Amino acid sequence: MARSRPTQRQIAEEVGVSRTTVSLVLNNVPDTHIRSETRQCILGVAHRLNYYPDAGARRLASGKTCTIALVWHRGPDPAYRDAFLPGLLQGITRAARHYGYYVLFRPIEPDDLEDSYVELARGRHTDGLILSGPRFDDPHLPQLHQEGFPIVLHGQLPGADIPSVDVDNVRGATMAVEHLLALGHSRIGMITNAPLAYTASRLRLDGYCQALEQAGLFYDESLVQYGNFDEESGQAAMEALLALDESPTAIFIASDMVAMGALRTLREKGVHAPEDVAVVGFDDITAARFITPALTTVQVPTFGLGWSATELLIRIIEQDTPNKTQVLLDTELVIRESCGAATIN
Repeated sequence: MARSRPTQRQIAEEVGVSRTTVSLVLNNVPDTHIRSETRQCILGVAHRLNYYPDAGARRLASGKTCTIALVWHRGPDPAYRDAFLPGLLQGITRAARHYGYYVLFRPIEPDDLEDSYVELARGRHTDGLILSGPRFDDPHLPQLHQEGFPIVLHGQLPGADIPSVDVDNVRGATMAVEHLLALGHSRIGMITNAPLAYTASRLRLDGYCQALEQAGLFYDESLVQYGNFDEESGQAAMEALLALDESPTAIFIASDMVAMGALRTLREKGVHAPEDVAVVGFDDITAARFITPALTTVQVPTFGLGWSATELLIRIIEQDTPNKTQVLLDTELVIRESCGAATIN
């Protein structure tokens, strides 16, 4: 015979308080003036009884869906192949569960700016959105934000006041290029992670340019090729760089996924990394340490990005005004074999 679910009434009877007091504590209602000892006792009994709220009742009582959506601005096929996504999604789902929310994952095609994610927001299918990969040409983002719908960007949109969580893409790219400069390279190419409509792509290109400028080197447009999130675009971009009359001696590739394709092209052409060309990536996906040569790369805290974005979004949804709405997390350069300064990381 199945055991009945524990109820708030049971918790109230065991603690010796009213059911209303239990409800206020378990729903974390602010300004209730409930004594700390009582609150801890209620939470302890709820944990011991393995109590969890009835989602349907909670939705009816609050008028919320208790669901947030991750909108992935790349389309379904690239999304399910992307090695960056699992860490981000793990951070989002773990944080959402911690706060009593569910997560809806919605990949959308890059050019789908008509339908896209707007139906999720205006149809109230979700209480808020985390949008990964914001684009400069997306008209819906500022509009929904102005309407007051809770949105947090995984990424940055310069000039907008939409809450966001990201890494410092400019600094990360600058750090990668500075490392190549320190190794003695002056003809340094770049392959972007994506088209420049995506803000992260443009910011990483800005970092590349800043590092060259600080070193007294001129920007050479022919040394920059454009990736599109995947290995195939990295292959094509590397072929273009190798076809130059004077090819670069080092290349900063602003995505490890794109770098995988670029390294394959090097192998097929008989060009050796790092002996013939040094390579540095960006993201530190799991495969980066296992390929040959192991990839030097800018490490991005994917779990932390997901957790921080979710925590910020839920605070906005629950009208708990956050102190800071533009969050930048730190990156770290992980030095391995592909740049010629090998370590065992």
